[in-house]
Amino acid sequence: MEVKATLTKKDEKFLEQSLNAPMWKVILKVGTPLALYQALSQLFVILDTMMAAHISKESVSAVAYLAQLNHILSAVGGGLAVGAGILISRAYGEGNFTLVRKRVSSLYAIAFAAGLAILLGILPFTNQFLRMAGTPETLITVGTQYFIVQLFTLVITFLNNVYIAVERARGNTGRIFRLNLLIIVVKLSLTALFVYILNGTLVMIAVASLASQALLFVFAIKNSLDGDGAFTFSLKAVSMKGEVTAPMITRSIPVIVEKALFAFGKTIVNSMCTVYGDLMVGAMGVSNNLGGITTNPQNGYQEGTASIISQNYGAGKYKRVLEAFYAALAVNVIIGIIISGIEIWQMDFFAGLFDSGSREFHEMIKLVYRYEALGAVPLGVNAAVLALLYGLGKTKLTLVLNFSRVFVFRIPVFWYLQNYTNYGEASVGIVMMVSNIASTVMAAIAAAFVIRNFKKEYIGDNDRQRSPEPKGILREKASL
Repeated sequence: MEVKATLTKKDEKFLEQSLNAPMWKVILKVGTPLALYQALSQLFVILDTMMAAHISKESVSAVAYLAQLNHILSAVGGGLAVGAGILISRAYGEGNFTLVRKRVSSLYAIAFAAGLAILLGILPFTNQFLRMAGTPETLITVGTQYFIVQLFTLVITFLNNVYIAVERARGNTGRIFRLNLLIIVVKLSLTALFVYILNGTLVMIAVASLASQALLFVFAIKNSLDGDGAFTFSLKAVSMKGEVTAPMITRSIPVIVEKALFAFGKTIVNSMCTVYGDLMVGAMGVSNNLGGITTNPQNGYQEGTASIISQNYGAGKYKRVLEAFYAALAVNVIIGIIISGIEIWQMDFFAGLFDSGSREFHEMIKLVYRYEALGAVPLGVNAAVLALLYGLGKTKLTLVLNFSRVFVFRIPVFWYLQNYTNYGEASVGIVMMVSNIASTVMAAIAAAFVIRNFKKEYIGDNDRQRSPEPKGILREKASL
């Protein structure tokens, strides 16, 4: 069955810019809306935490702990979006628009099936699942219903992740930012209504999340069913043939595993924090949120850069692959210096936003974040390296790097600090600093080898590079 796939004038223009415009302009154009999107997402999490603090200190800890469990489950949808997005961007750069549409449509179908399977597999056994994950009984009592609502949100989020990945691949990052801004306004307005006016429970925070994600899904449906464009969904284009789905799944599995293991590792760290009391779990969660003010914008440039790298790699523009990496590296280092510097300078102010009036909780937050903030600049370097590796499709290597960050440089180090030093509660912050810096050193070493081999294979000793197909990037290739 023939599948139609065309490019809009806007998509043609963006592809031309991605492959030929000055790279720093491309990175800023694509990455800045994503950085703002990520920053607003982090603001969304922070304000959620502040509103949970209005309910009780235990609610803050419940949100912090259950968020990590939700991240484990979300890894499936997020991993699919990242891994498959690489292949969608690459086909876009190659000019194979029929393949783009087949991959986009098939990815939606896979994501929906995966989300539904997780919902039906966990929902009947929610309490058992939470206990198996080591959730303290006090947090199970407070957060079970909250977690159940989040499971339903998960299915919609999987599909929204695909939609965002597709819009990112075609350079519509401004649309991503605008939609995210609308969703955050809706989410925060509903949460404020439920918590401050209706005196609702923690469950209502989850209901507000569900409503906001459902609204985003409405826009996703509208924009994904518009004509015969290469980036639109079509039932006719859904294909489980190996040449369509196998590369997407192959690239996605390492990303899914790395995201799930990373989140799982953080739940282990949270459990280890309970040695210092349940409040320390909340303090670490708040510290992670404060760190996210810096790292989330860096991750935005990472995502945008990975797409640009993949497109240029697909088009045979190999020098531009490295130009994109260096541009993202410079931007992320600058972000790390500026934002983390402001947070360290105003640490009392930021801790006061979350302490629920408790001086003890306030000091715990400061103690942890004082150390974690020192990893902000190194993590910017790490994000740029991951952009390069994701863009080149080296997801097995990113799995090794992210696995090591938690299971080599964090959990064993934390265990050592707890059992063989007298740092006490400060160990929680120290281990974050150590793991973030050590994993960045490892990533930098990996990048050096990847770049050296990439230059040898694709650019050559005399600054030569393989030539892309002439005029092939805006041409429809034969369908599969």
